[in-house]
Amino acid sequence: MQELSPRMVRVTLGGEGLQGFPTPQPAASVRVLLPEAGEHDPELPTWTGNEFRRADGRRPTIRTFTPRRLDGAALLLDVDVVVHGEEGAASRWARSAEAGSAVALSGPGRGYQIDPEARAFVLIGDETALPAIGQLLEAIPPDRSVRAVVELASPEARLDAPPYRGSDVDWMVRPDHDPPGDRLFEAAAATEVAPDTRLWVAGEAAAVQRVRRLLFHDRQVPRHQATVRGYWKHGRAGDDEADS
Repeated sequence: MQELSPRMVRVTLGGEGLQGFPTPQPAASVRVLLPEAGEHDPELPTWTGNEFRRADGRRPTIRTFTPRRLDGAALLLDVDVVVHGEEGAASRWARSAEAGSAVALSGPGRGYQIDPEARAFVLIGDETALPAIGQLLEAIPPDRSVRAVVELASPEARLDAPPYRGSDVDWMVRPDHDPPGDRLFEAAAATEVAPDTRLWVAGEAAAVQRVRRLLFHDRQVPRHQATVRGYWKHGRAGDDEADS
């Protein structure tokens, strides 16, 4: 485990199970099955046709992450995890995982296809979107205009290391009393989506639903110009929670 900031840690997964693992597109996803307390190897659940269940009928602990870096030769995969003050399952796992601890992995899920015709990109997200934003900043051709806006729960969540490129990233700290996603929505509302601009937005589910309505219903932005993704749900620590 490597601490990237007081709010984010990097966990490196490895082993023969990564043999032949496809190279993910930027901003793709993987699902990680976490072991239960006291388990050395996580029990693989059964698909019921609607959801995964353990043998005792309980739902397994599955979290979704951005595959930050894959080293196919060394069979290593990095995932970056946001850790919270009131730690959930992913935070506890990321903080306590030791060398040799086992997890199960599936993916990668669909990533973001960078449009070669686009001349400008605007990336908007909260801190759970930082791994994906970092990949996009690396992947977008350097001759394109790129602006990123990141909403943070606290100043300590800011990452200064590459590929975050100085003035290309606007860091916006959310006041304690504000619900998550307000700054994200404001940034999207202030963005002019010209025909050659592509907008990518990810963060708290209710906030990005507001962004969807704004872009696609109110402003009639063509669907191919904007990608909007919900990564987590405020006040819910269930199986659908996406940690980064």
